[in-house]
Amino acid sequence: MKLSSNALEIGLRVAAEIEPRADAANRAGTLNPADLTSLTTAGFTALPVPRAYGGHGASLRDCVAAQVAIAQANPSTALIAGMNLHVIGQQRETLSWREGKFAEYCRAIITDGALINSLATEPALGSPSRGQFFKTKAHTVTGGYRISGQKTMATGGEYLTHMLVNLSIDDDKTGVIRVPQAADGVRWENTWQDVLSFRASESHDVHFDNVFVEAEHLVSISRGKPTVNIWFPLIMSSIYHGAAMGARNALIKYALERVPTALGRPIATLPKIQRQIGEIDLRLQAAEALLFEVAGQWQGKAEQRDQFKARLAAAKEMVTGTALFVTDRALQVAGAVSLTAALPLERFFRDVRAGAMQPPSGDTALELIGRTALGI
Repeated sequence: MKLSSNALEIGLRVAAEIEPRADAANRAGTLNPADLTSLTTAGFTALPVPRAYGGHGASLRDCVAAQVAIAQANPSTALIAGMNLHVIGQQRETLSWREGKFAEYCRAIITDGALINSLATEPALGSPSRGQFFKTKAHTVTGGYRISGQKTMATGGEYLTHMLVNLSIDDDKTGVIRVPQAADGVRWENTWQDVLSFRASESHDVHFDNVFVEAEHLVSISRGKPTVNIWFPLIMSSIYHGAAMGARNALIKYALERVPTALGRPIATLPKIQRQIGEIDLRLQAAEALLFEVAGQWQGKAEQRDQFKARLAAAKEMVTGTALFVTDRALQVAGAVSLTAALPLERFFRDVRAGAMQPPSGDTALELIGRTALGI
């Protein structure tokens, strides 16, 4: 695995490789495996892995910059990569897994191109941010565990090498167990191919039908209140910002090339088009400034974590709201052609809609920001 000293350079190199494959993957509703090859050979998935284990040791801000770059090319692939980044980045700071597991998984990323995701969402539970009473259960048996349950939106799907399943253990505690893809009783259900957003992210449902897992695959037992994950909302925000930038770039290219017969020159020469693109750029610059400021302020310190929640919410809400506006406005400026696959605008428009569903968002985010401002 080749590692660069610059995370953004890695992101730009990967973006150049995956962009030509994005439209076909979106239409098929499946990941092109070549995208994973691009991610791993460039060292993208190793960005947050500590240097001690052969990784890049990149900061959260640098990982955000790299994510913005690849999301402009293909938000679905960026979503898959982002899951890997936030899991390793968060664990690098908290070290809450059993001794040796973090080092083991980091080395698997470097040597084997491992792809990791934490599977938490369930049909009955919804978002785990609302409470973690998992219906997926593990019961202790001789030599390990028997696991039964279902996880939804398991981004990465059958390409995941490390499924870190959040579940209830023996009905009296919660924890995380790695379930191997090849284990008997692991069954994937294709639920994501024709959804609104991230169609090529392989975010299908996975079922565990009395799956036996050896005891060595226990990753952690939860103790007390879950630690706030700083990485997840910022890595996700970088995807929505990147998608919005992708829409902006596609619109500019179209405006410079579109020459209506009645006009005789590119529509980019029209003051109305210039004003609309100017408004798009103004909002994107403001969102990007906040996103990178907040990501840069995070130093990975435990005492900083709880106090940082309002800043996270502000960045996530600002970036997502801007992405929703930008992709909507881009459709309007380009006109009817934007409704077709001739331009990637409709794909970017659909992908950023998922941002409103990921916490913190909406009233919850605004209330958190307000309480912090009020000091209550």
